[in-house]
Amino acid sequence: MFILTTISDLVQITPEDFQKPSAEAIEDNLNEKYANKVIQKIGLCMCVYDLLTASDGLIGHGTGIVNVNVEFRLIVFRPFKGEIILGKISGASEWGMKIRLDFFDDIHVPPTLMFPGSFFNVQEQCWVWNNEGTEYFYDKHEWVRIRVEQEHWHDQSPVAPSERESVAATERKSPFSITGSMMQAALGPTEWW
Repeated sequence: MFILTTISDLVQITPEDFQKPSAEAIEDNLNEKYANKVIQKIGLCMCVYDLLTASDGLIGHGTGIVNVNVEFRLIVFRPFKGEIILGKISGASEWGMKIRLDFFDDIHVPPTLMFPGSFFNVQEQCWVWNNEGTEYFYDKHEWVRIRVEQEHWHDQSPVAPSERESVAATERKSPFSITGSMMQAALGPTEWW
């Protein structure tokens, strides 16, 4: 579910951070830049794990900002295909279920990847699995296990300010999303098993 990835970057330390130890100032700047951000084809960055190398700082002329080249490792959320994840149902519609973790909520389970006999109950606004006459409900906020089937990457190219109004908010997709499955034994709500 989590991986370590090595990245090199240039960190700019402002004079306000000079009272901190160097490593702490560098880590604070890196966490500010990368935490809770998606890097394409890598995953959702959580935080800095450790610093591997740091160059001597070079002071910028006239600004007082110190530029430091660093190599560091990040903890990144990127589950592998086939991995089982525990999350909560955050919503349901005829197009499937939305599952969320404490820190990530772009997981979708389409109807085709639920148990055969599953249907959407419009009155209850939830999915129901009909298993040989017995109905099992996928209730909102219920803990579920899902298997990762696919990951989706969408490039978030910047939009010019003059064009922002023409691009609807619904057209912008999440930079990283996951498609999950509940089609095998022990998957689905944990209370069933």
